[in-house]
Amino acid sequence: NSVKYLRKIGYNRISLKTGSHGMEALAMAIKFATEAKLDLLTIDGSGGGTGMSPWNMMETWGVPSLLLHAKAYEYATILAKKGKKVVDMAFAGGLAREDHIFKALALGAPYTKVVCRGRALMIPGFLGSNIQGVLDPASKARVNGNWDKLPQSVSEFGATPEEIFAGYYDVQKKVGKEEMKNIPYGAIAVWTLADKLKAGLQQLLAGCRKFSVTAISRDDIFSANRETEKETGIPFIADSGDDQAKKILKS
Repeated sequence: NSVKYLRKIGYNRISLKTGSHGMEALAMAIKFATEAKLDLLTIDGSGGGTGMSPWNMMETWGVPSLLLHAKAYEYATILAKKGKKVVDMAFAGGLAREDHIFKALALGAPYTKVVCRGRALMIPGFLGSNIQGVLDPASKARVNGNWDKLPQSVSEFGATPEEIFAGYYDVQKKVGKEEMKNIPYGAIAVWTLADKLKAGLQQLLAGCRKFSVTAISRDDIFSANRETEKETGIPFIADSGDDQAKKILKS
């Protein structure tokens, strides 16, 4: 009823985000989101977090992402076999790099359409603000900068934003040279990370002969150990493709 009410008053996209709860809560979230025809269900595993919970809670409480996401796929498949149109899902929880994105989409395929990142995108934002506070002291308070000088890990790349940020000139091409003075360094840093993730994901897709993230499937990954195979249903590395290999040898 609440979902119908929200759509009636004009909301076009309605989503639900869950935490790293137990299996019963996960099953209810997937089933109820499917029945309510939500547009997206985000399943957020442990660890991770953006700082809104106590540190120990973010790091040590809840169900680890891999186990939670494996169960989400299992439960979604049960509903799909009953003829249900399963809600589109997003996986989250400690995912940062492009290979994390690829593996999460593969693990939950075809139900998982999005990968969410929180802390991983906040870090470059904070880093950029700290750099801006040093290079432009007048803006330090406004951007919440915390540094008095650049650490060596940053200064080794240069002493200006043009030298430090790999994506500086690409952002400049988009907004214009004059507008760059209004763009916070944190925004440039976040854009630079997004560009890095894009390039890395494109490389992984090309390696798998896939040219769209929608083409990623569970066949594109394998388990590195037997425990992961048991928990996820993804074949062990030495078993993946083994049947086809033996057919080649016997033909």
